[in-house]
Amino acid sequence: MENQTMDALKSDGRRMEGWLYLIRCNRLGLQYSRRRYFILEENYLKSFKSKPTSDSQKPLRSAIVDSFIRVNDNGRESLSRKVFFIFTLYNTSNHNDCLKLGASSPEEAARWIHSLQDVAMEPGTNSKRRWQPFRLNDSKNTTRKNSVDWTSSANMHVDAMTSDVIAPSHWKIFGCKNGLRLFKESRDNNSAERTSNDHPAIMAVGVIEGTSESVFRTFMSLGLSRSEWDFCFYHGSVVEHLDGHTDIIHVQLCRDWLPWGMSRRDLLLRRYWRREDDGTYVILCHSVIHSDCPPQQGYVRAWLQSGGFVVSPLNQGKECVVKHMLSLDWKLWRSYLPKTPARSMTIRMLSRVSALKELFKAKGGGEFPSEFLTGEVESFQTGDEQMKQEVEVDPIQINENDKMEDANDAPVSGSSSLIGLNDDEFFDIPEESDKNKPHSDTPGLSTAAGFVKKLHVLAAQKKGYIELQNVDWDASTSPCFGSTLLRDLTHNTPCTWSSSDPSLFLVRGENYLKDNQKNKAKGTMMEMIAADWLQSDKREDNLAGRSGGIVHKFGGQGGSEFFFVINIQVPGTTTYNLVLYYMTRTPLKESPLLERFVNGDDGFRNSRFKLIPYISKGSWLVKQSVGKKACLVGQALEVNYFRGKNYLELDIDVGSSTVARGVVNLVLGYLNNLIVEMAFLIQANTQDELPESLIGTCRLNHMDTSKSSPPSLQPPPAPPSQSLKHHHRAHAVSDNEDHRRSYEHPQPPFRRPFSSSSFLSPLTSSLCCYRCHSDHPTLQLLPK
Repeated sequence: MENQTMDALKSDGRRMEGWLYLIRCNRLGLQYSRRRYFILEENYLKSFKSKPTSDSQKPLRSAIVDSFIRVNDNGRESLSRKVFFIFTLYNTSNHNDCLKLGASSPEEAARWIHSLQDVAMEPGTNSKRRWQPFRLNDSKNTTRKNSVDWTSSANMHVDAMTSDVIAPSHWKIFGCKNGLRLFKESRDNNSAERTSNDHPAIMAVGVIEGTSESVFRTFMSLGLSRSEWDFCFYHGSVVEHLDGHTDIIHVQLCRDWLPWGMSRRDLLLRRYWRREDDGTYVILCHSVIHSDCPPQQGYVRAWLQSGGFVVSPLNQGKECVVKHMLSLDWKLWRSYLPKTPARSMTIRMLSRVSALKELFKAKGGGEFPSEFLTGEVESFQTGDEQMKQEVEVDPIQINENDKMEDANDAPVSGSSSLIGLNDDEFFDIPEESDKNKPHSDTPGLSTAAGFVKKLHVLAAQKKGYIELQNVDWDASTSPCFGSTLLRDLTHNTPCTWSSSDPSLFLVRGENYLKDNQKNKAKGTMMEMIAADWLQSDKREDNLAGRSGGIVHKFGGQGGSEFFFVINIQVPGTTTYNLVLYYMTRTPLKESPLLERFVNGDDGFRNSRFKLIPYISKGSWLVKQSVGKKACLVGQALEVNYFRGKNYLELDIDVGSSTVARGVVNLVLGYLNNLIVEMAFLIQANTQDELPESLIGTCRLNHMDTSKSSPPSLQPPPAPPSQSLKHHHRAHAVSDNEDHRRSYEHPQPPFRRPFSSSSFLSPLTSSLCCYRCHSDHPTLQLLPK
């Protein structure tokens, strides 16, 4: 097994290689996969049809990875009854230039994602081009001075297991049973929040002798192998596959373990998963209503308020800690009875972890359930998808493709973009090596994939933390930018903002490069003075540049104030903007790192701007969704920067990430019950930049989307100095079905400048959707 793993994925200080699957569409618009051997060396990504036998062998395709590259995690997808973990590379300067790849496991996909991001963010990869395509490496051995060591601790998120927030524990142990510690969630003393329908959360914690990935796959499987450990499980199926990280599942429970005389129960759940940068897997579930799965005869539908699993690696990945949490309403018809029977059933259901623990012991570490790659995939394929697969291997074009097979295998010279890497004239015909070939290459344990968590951190925030504001100037005037969200220092008024205590957050200390220690933040460089909570039927960009707003008012007075504006954009049927205004009167030159960030290029900004989220009050489901770990926003989401005379605005597009959109949908129903706290800072990478300082903090109290305000001022004309990417944006989607599900209006055609160096396929556009700000100011995300 270890030899297969090393063959599947190898990496050293400056090189990474392994088998991936090239995903694209054929002439009929159906997705196909092609197995290719990829090598990431220096800042070049090379593609081979087979594993190269020598370093001098020329690749079929090659592309440059620089600071204009973004990597989007698309989660799980099924193609031809196989499960792939998909990620998409695209050029922020030209969204038509993209590449969709698949890995056979989440660990392998995470390792590639993290390595590609490290290369893209490394200083020295930011070329001066805007529309220059990714170039083919036809020179012998191109090297660069600033190479990336992917095996070094500095690039492996060594502090991923820790939290960047100092917060009290909300769990209290009350027992131990079958090797599991049992905890109950402690509640606030505010009795007004308790209701007769309240079901306190209970959690079981245990250690399993198996890798976190294998345990994650076991939990995700709904096939026959589940009966080996889950004594509560009778039958499960996937009702709808929403995206690579979210689906709707229906689970029927056995009657044997339920109390005598109690009717069978079933659950209809929305299930979301993610992998964190330390190798932890999070599976979150809550009950929903779906038209395709109404209550069934013979079953009483229980209601899961929140629940799921957290699987964290332990002992260098050989073991893992499993946390299983449930807050479950069993729908007992005798409501006047005490809640003891319901609590006892919940505790018994949690003991499934103990059964799984014994199963892994018996199997000596366990193996992945086979139906994770077969049976479960079939369960969420619709009839149309199965019909598509039946026509995928259509022999009608075999003769045509055979005529040019030799040309396809020949290495390409000249320039090439990601489209070139994606180019395959014979993609319609499956190769012999692709037919019914077992997945023998098993990836090794990885520590990469920080961007996955970063995406949902922002997404969850945008959903539940969309309300901040401060009105310290003339608030008696008509609503304008900077006055739509009120400030409340008592923290008692719903839908208000205030500043968080900086000491809640941990930042890199002066000796961080030596001891990796973080210290409590002592203050902020700027003061939060205002916030906006806006709704619109389109995207709202560059709000600080609009006349009549707070930034414009101060600028007109000719003062020394400088504003740092953070505009969090949440797409949907209604587009929401959470805008935070930070101000300082201290000259920027007195804060060299801040000055460099304000006046630097987008590549530098994307590699440094960090967000630390914290849900100080909310359900376990939302807290796990958001986390408490700092993330580099520019690696997870697309950010547009607008530099004015007295301000810098960061427009963060939550809709640019599949993961972020999934988290937004997950926490939407909890907004009114959340207190969200955030801190923003610029990451310090050198000794001269340490210790880190917070730009600012904010606290959002019980936000309410119904209290958002429409913008009242006209947008300013787009400044000619803005880069082209400020006018063009796209959101990579997993497939055409996801595109139809997620967006309300069709996307305009993308007119790409002619380049003889590009291998443009007429169907390449099916991998991404494009838009122009001037024609389509927002992408509308439809709620499920």
